[in-house]
Amino acid sequence: MSANSKRRYLIIGAAGLLLGGRATAGLLLQPTPRQTAGPFYPNEPPLDDDNDLTRVAGRSGVARGRIADVTGRVLDQNGRALDNVRVEIWQCDANGRYHHPRDRGRDMDENFQGFGHTYTDAQGDYRFRTIRPVPYPGRTPHIHMAIFPRHAEPFTTQLYVAGEPRNAGDFVFNRIAAERRHRVLSEFVPSGRGDAVLRAWYDVVLAGAQAAPGA
Repeated sequence: MSANSKRRYLIIGAAGLLLGGRATAGLLLQPTPRQTAGPFYPNEPPLDDDNDLTRVAGRSGVARGRIADVTGRVLDQNGRALDNVRVEIWQCDANGRYHHPRDRGRDMDENFQGFGHTYTDAQGDYRFRTIRPVPYPGRTPHIHMAIFPRHAEPFTTQLYVAGEPRNAGDFVFNRIAAERRHRVLSEFVPSGRGDAVLRAWYDVVLAGAQAAPGA
């Protein structure tokens, strides 16, 4: 197991440490809190909706902002990987504008995709390249996420930046019980890579979803 994978196991161990991908002593992992999708989910996904939001097909520029790799796993409450699950993210650009017709008044970064999707692999891993989220009027920095597990209803949540002072005053973040807020927080730390200056890990635990037998 890689150092990054070990760290992710520790992060999601709210119900106890994971051993071999399972919760210890039959305890279930604490699920990720469900949150609103907000008003800016795309009316229609863009033609370019891959997992790299920092570049747009047909354009040579790169998105403004601090480029970050956001990776993690999608798990059931037993700590088992959920494979081949669609994961979507969307967020405002570095100017604080969503690429949505209802969000107006600020310049749009035409080199930011705004929305992207990917599928988890056999280990439940996903990866996006995006920017460190920025605030927009009334909200702390965050990334919206939607997950579409097999045989379970779609799940939406929001990823927040650990240590961000604006979190304390955010009305959506504060709807989460204080003892569960750590489940939607991730540190954006230096990546040590030239193509992405930051990286973050965010594991999602879904209540009601189950891995395939033998996973």
